[in-house]
Amino acid sequence: MKLITMITAIMVAATPALASGGEETIGTSLLVILFLGFGVLIVVCQLIPGLVLFCSMLKGLFDSAAKNTVPKTGAKTL
Repeated sequence: MKLITMITAIMVAATPALASGGEETIGTSLLVILFLGFGVLIVVCQLIPGLVLFCSMLKGLFDSAAKNTVPKTGAKTL
């Protein structure tokens, strides 16, 4: 029991030393910028096909409604 208490006390005392980062960096590194740019590239590449599908869905929805109208006179058309 005494060993567990001693290990816990050492861990609690060492926690601030482990948490300190040392040198503080100013600004954003190149690797972070490249990572964020890659994420944006993935989102844009997924957005373009989505917009194309959405526009074709709207086109098909409104074009088919105009083609399938029945004349008021009841005459059949070809």
